[in-house]
This record gives sequence, C-alpha cells and structure tokens, in this order.
Amino acid sequence: MSEDHDASWGWGADESPQDDDEVVVQENPAAQLQPPGGDDDDDDGDDRSPLLPDQQGSRTHASMGDSIIGKPSHMAQYITALAATMGALSMGAILGYSSPAGSQLKGPDLPPNVTLNVSNIDCPLIHDEPLTDNQISWFGSTVNIGALIGAPLGGVCINLIGRRTTMVATIAPFLLGWFLIEFANNFAMLVAGRIFCGICCGLVSLSVPTYIGEIASPDIRGLLGTGFQLMVVIGILYVYSLGAGLCWQWIALLCLIPAVVFCVAMFFSKESPVFLLSKNKSQEAKEALQFFRGEHYNIEPELQQLTQSIEEAQRNKASFRDLKTPYILKPLLISLALMFFQQTSGINAILFNLNEIFKSAHVELGEDASSIIIAAVQVVATCLGAVLMDRAGRKLLLILSAGAMCISLVGMGAYFFVSEQDLENHTTNADSLGWLPLLSMIIFITFFSIGFGPIPWLMMGELFSAEVRELASTLATLTNWLLSFIVTLVFQPLIDAINNSGVYWLFAIFCACSFVFSLLVVKETKGKTIEEITFMFGGPPPNAGGNVAPSIPVVVVVNAAPNVSPPSGEDERKRSTASSSSSSASEGADNKGFVA
Repeated sequence: MSEDHDASWGWGADESPQDDDEVVVQENPAAQLQPPGGDDDDDDGDDRSPLLPDQQGSRTHASMGDSIIGKPSHMAQYITALAATMGALSMGAILGYSSPAGSQLKGPDLPPNVTLNVSNIDCPLIHDEPLTDNQISWFGSTVNIGALIGAPLGGVCINLIGRRTTMVATIAPFLLGWFLIEFANNFAMLVAGRIFCGICCGLVSLSVPTYIGEIASPDIRGLLGTGFQLMVVIGILYVYSLGAGLCWQWIALLCLIPAVVFCVAMFFSKESPVFLLSKNKSQEAKEALQFFRGEHYNIEPELQQLTQSIEEAQRNKASFRDLKTPYILKPLLISLALMFFQQTSGINAILFNLNEIFKSAHVELGEDASSIIIAAVQVVATCLGAVLMDRAGRKLLLILSAGAMCISLVGMGAYFFVSEQDLENHTTNADSLGWLPLLSMIIFITFFSIGFGPIPWLMMGELFSAEVRELASTLATLTNWLLSFIVTLVFQPLIDAINNSGVYWLFAIFCACSFVFSLLVVKETKGKTIEEITFMFGGPPPNAGGNVAPSIPVVVVVNAAPNVSPPSGEDERKRSTASSSSSSASEGADNKGFVA
C-alpha cells in the first residue's frame, strides 16, 4: 500500500467485500489507518475492508489499488496530443505549399519566342506576369528566414508565457501569413506572407514537441512524439492534394483551416505541468497533471520528481565555454555534421519544388499526381522509420539511408543528363526512361524518412547531457534552418549554372560523403545512457544508475520530412527502467529554457 495516499479512509454500508481476496493486508498492522471519526470500535461486528481514496476525495474499493497507483489514464493525453499535432499538420502545409503554388505562379513552360496568353491558364498570376526562377527560389526559401526568427522567439515565449499560450498565440502570424498570400497583388506580399508562415513553423516546431513531451506518460511518450512528425508529412500530403485541383489562393485559404483548429483546440487545453511548476504554480500544476493522468491516479511521486528535476536543471546551467570540453565538442561536431548532410542531400530543395521538378522531367502521370504519390510514400515511410528506429539502431539506418539516397540521386541525374543530351542532339532516348524520375524520388524519400530525416534530430537529444543540451541544440537547430535556407535558395540558380543533372549529382556526392561519415565517425547511441555516451567521447566513466538519454528529445523540426523521431518500444522500456532520475519529469525539466 502506497504511503502517498494520505486522504481519508472509510467504510461504506453496502460495500463489504464478497471474498477474502479483497481484504487489504497491512505489513504493519499497528499502522492501520482508522475510519473518519477516529473510533476503532467494532460495534457493528462487520469485517469490511477499507477503501482506497481517489484524488477527488471519493472512496474507491481496495481491489482497484493497483490501477490507482500504477496505471495512468491515457485518454486525456491522446486527445490533447492530437489537438497539439494539428499544429504539425499546419506546419507541413506551410512547408509543402511552395511546390504546387510556385509551379502555378511560374506559369506553363513555353517554347522560345512564344508569348504567354494569360487567358489560357487556369490560375491567375501576379499582375498577369509569371514569376521568374529567381523569384520562385525566394518564394520557397524565405519560409526558412521566418523559422530562424520564430525558433528563438519560441524559446523565449514557452518559458515566459507558457507552452500552451505560445501555441494559441500562433494564430496571429498564421492569419497574417496566409492572408498576405491569399490577397497578394505583388511579389513582396507573397514573400512577406511566407516569412510570417515561417515564423509559425519556428514557434510550432518548438512548442508542440516540448508540450507533448511534458504531458505524456513514459509508456506512451514515444508514440505521441512520433505523431508530430507523422502529422507534418500528412500536412505535406494535404497541401499537395489541394494543389491537384485548386489554385494557389484557394490552397492558402484551406491551409488556414487546420491552423485555426489548432489554436482554438489549444485554447481549451491545459498548460504543461512542467511550466506551471517552473513558475511556482504548484496547485495549478497538480490539477493539470491530475487531468492528464486521470482522476484515479496517484500523481504525488511524479509531481515530486518533476519538482526535483526542475530545481536541478535550474542549478546546472552551462555556458558556451563548456562546449569546448573535448567530450562535449566531439558530439557537437557530429551533430552539426549530421545537420549539414541532412540539408545538403537536397531534401528541402526537392520537396519545396517537387511539382516543378516533375514538370521538368515530363513524367507521364503529371506533376500533381506524382507529387501526391511522393507525399503518400513519405507518410508510410515515416511510420516505418518509427518502427525500425529501435530495432536497427541509428548508425545502420544512417548508412543505409545515405547509400540509397546517393543511388537514387545518381539515377535522377542520369535521367536529366540523357534528357539534356536529347535536347542538344534532337533525339528521344529519355522517353524510354520516363519511369526513372518517379522511382528515384520514391527511393529517395523512403530512405530519407527512415534515416537522415529523423535521426539527426534524435541523436541531437541523445548526444548531450542536460546541462549543455540547450546550448548545443540551439547551435545545431539554427545551423539546420540556415542550411535549409541556403540550399533552397540556390537550387534554381544551380540548375541554371550546371543543369538539372549536375545539381542531382552534386547532391549525390554529398550523400556519398555522408555515407562515409556515418560509417567511420558516427557512434551508435541506441539503448545507451547519457553517461555511457559521454564516456564514448572521452568523458568520465558512467556511474551506476546514471541519467539515461532522453527517450523523446524535444527538438525543432526544420525540414519537410520527419525530424522528431522519439524511440518507442524496446528502447523506451529500457530507458524508463534504467534510472528513476530520467522520466517525463526530468525530460520536461531538461527542455525548460530550450532556445532554438
């Protein structure tokens, strides 16, 4: 019997047990609690067993003790996490929007010396003029500028006004961004709208994973965390599907719907208990935690652990000088390198311009249908990646991912090379390879989604101890946003300079380098504690019962493929039992003050 149950005990007139199995046996009979009133007479002569109290003060039968103490309810967590991940869907819609919209705003490809007749196109252009390649590059890439603003702003907001309030506040940039795009009558309005939408990406990608990680029970934290990246790619599928039948203004309007649903749903949700405790709002934190765990669950041990972890995290703040320590610097460089290779694979440049890529490749299915297929494959591959993460390990998946992406990009470049030769020699050799672009992109997105998509973010949370995770994660995250902006911006100019074939072969070279890097440099972190990982890089030897690596690293999602892939299953069980000091309490506290 847990000593944490300190509420009153009582007997009910009609609640006597039917058999002896329901009688609670005390290890110390002298310590038995008495019913209200303090009278221990047995005047009525019955031998009814005491009842266990629930958190609302009602009496619950002793046979329910196990469920009260050890099994929290998950329903409130599932519903709240689903509401929060609507923000991830909205983020996916933002990231994928430039593909169908940019293709429409650029207008149809015309032979040389042929003038565009705007009356013959389905979707209106800005001032009846198609966007140039340079404008398309800025239209797609400026969302990253907004994210570079939104991510550090979100880091401040989630600690100043709260996780939930930050999510609700995103309604302002959501509305402003999509309305600027919806009613754009010049290119500047389009770019401004994309920047405001990018700010939303930065805010959402920080606040939502943090919030989910802090409200989730350890036994379902991996599952709920995986839901974030899944909803991001569903958002991409959503916007690609809209682009198949609607013009860019209508797409913008319909992309606003999930954003409004997200903000309204979070308005009626409860704040994170971790944030409330960090602001010394103990009673509100207790009520919030009770809501998420169920009214019959004893939250006192978890609440105490949360409080202790927050106090410890506030005491152990690191500075940039700590990053120079060799056993911290080495994993930091590995994390930065993984972010570099993730973006130089060309993932965002490809997904931001997918419709235009398939249009240039003259795929038989058409650019809209082909883009939808890629987005659907990405959804399936995201689920597959979540399953494989705990079974295959990080290093093996990175190696397989880099190798397969390299091969697929070589194939994509080969198709465009043959097509370019056909254009010069007036031949039609590429016609027999019409299947290659779509197949290459399917292979590319599948292996990205199980490897270099989620793993750099996962390892960012695993490589660093709590006291340096904030600073190290900040550097890695901002590096990723910046690289995403650069690669997306230079994609079209690179095509003009070295042709499509040269661009894809360049991406393939970076993937080949990432293959070698993963094979020779990256160390396996699956199932290891933080102290064991630190020891691998030359740190102090691990102590028994040390802190385990976080089972759900709260990170910023910065590319259109899945990025937050917390482990579940075997790893989750190992880590939840490795140390009592690493639970949802400690993980929530670790991420308090996270600035990205």
